[in-house]
Amino acid sequence: MTDTAVHTATIALVGDRSPNVGSHARIPLLLDALARRDRLVLDAYWIPSEDAEAPDAVRGFDAVWMLPGSPYRSEAGVLAAVRTAREEGIPFLGTCGGFQHALLEFARNACGLTEVAHAENDPGAKDPLIEPLACSLVGHEAPVAVEPGTLAHAVIGADRTVERYVCAYGPSRHLDTLRAHGMRFSGHDLEGQVRVAELPDHPFFLATLFQPELHGDGSRPHPIVRALGRAAVEHASVARSTA
Repeated sequence: MTDTAVHTATIALVGDRSPNVGSHARIPLLLDALARRDRLVLDAYWIPSEDAEAPDAVRGFDAVWMLPGSPYRSEAGVLAAVRTAREEGIPFLGTCGGFQHALLEFARNACGLTEVAHAENDPGAKDPLIEPLACSLVGHEAPVAVEPGTLAHAVIGADRTVERYVCAYGPSRHLDTLRAHGMRFSGHDLEGQVRVAELPDHPFFLATLFQPELHGDGSRPHPIVRALGRAAVEHASVARSTA
């Protein structure tokens, strides 16, 4: 029997909204498509990076999506939002800049690598976790190999996918330390460079260097976007049942 019920949840869209960022323009289309195709109604609130510095900025939401558009006006704000979602079990998706800062937050606060930096924010950093890519991926599509038995694989449903990028920075150092503290790198490019990260002990924590929000024309959300919507609705349902 087809489920015709409408499922609702709230989502925090963290980033410095701009008409010049393609992924930001896609968000209304994706939310409309999720409601129309999947009966997933996400009540979305944009939270600028500076506002995200507030301790309760994303607390109480059913999902957090850290969107592209770096360098953010407030690195502290986006890291605070990632930390809240990670520590409080709020479904989280980070794409492009969101992926980079999800790794940065985890390295600093879960791994004790307090001096690591993002080279885009701090070009002179002595210990950049996120460095310029050998070849910029701005405007590129490229294959991603997805590791079986992971959240990413369950969501995407394939061992390989071709995805769109708009980035020039990626992770390079300390990846073994991040693994040792619980982060799993579940997607790689054909040269073995990390493109997807997740936290297996979290209800839903997924980060991609590529931008699933740019998939197609926006009328059929990428499986990762749909999975975030389902995770948000599940979080909302649990919250209502325990209220």
